[in-house]
Amino acid sequence: MPETDLTLLTEAAKEAGKLALKYWKKAPASWEKDDGAGPVSEADLAVNAQLEEHLRGARPDYGWLSEESADDPARLAAPATFIVDPIDGTRAFLNDDGSFAHALAVARGGEVVAGVVHLPVHDLTYTATIDGPALLNGVPIAPGARAELEGATVLTSKLSDNPTHWRHGLPGYKRSFRSSLAWRLCLVAEGKFDATISLRKAWEWDIAAASLIAQRAGLLATDRHGKDLHFNRAPPLSNGVIVSNAKLHAAFLENLAFWPE
Repeated sequence: MPETDLTLLTEAAKEAGKLALKYWKKAPASWEKDDGAGPVSEADLAVNAQLEEHLRGARPDYGWLSEESADDPARLAAPATFIVDPIDGTRAFLNDDGSFAHALAVARGGEVVAGVVHLPVHDLTYTATIDGPALLNGVPIAPGARAELEGATVLTSKLSDNPTHWRHGLPGYKRSFRSSLAWRLCLVAEGKFDATISLRKAWEWDIAAASLIAQRAGLLATDRHGKDLHFNRAPPLSNGVIVSNAKLHAAFLENLAFWPE
């Protein structure tokens, strides 16, 4: 079942990419969300509608959780649930930056069983199932083996540079950033960076697909306290995220200051 779901997700993600590119660099209409959660555009909504038609048309018994759809609590009782970010990195998309992604996952029993992260501008498609390897364009990927935070390349926001978030002062890591959180996780999975952390609460649709890809590449993917990630929850939020190899993960947990749940 995860394999057939993965085929469906991959097809849907690539079709989403084709649609998104029709809006990219064309100044689509956009506005700020009422809840202060950032921008949304007509492209986000069009891609969301196409994905829902494609995916739920093929799996009508699955639940639906998407950044751009009203949350339907029926998903909590569904045998499986699609967890979707139609355009992860909308701000980049609107700035004509190609580092946006389509992130699609299927969750069963609280865990992701199939996931796809597709970047149409870069022609990159990351995939994984719960019992298969992590792949990039069909080729297995593997992460790096750095063991120390000092000098590590870390994808994170400027928030992480605040020394108050660290028990022993800001570590000497090298910070980089990508607008798409899903892509950040995938870049660590393929060894381009050593780790990614998000100290803010993370929406499930931003991390569901990519967390599976990272785990199947051999990484740990947890919340900021080192607890396992669980999906299709109410509300669909994780208390931050840490993705790295086991040694770096332990170093993060040792150095990060405690934040309440």
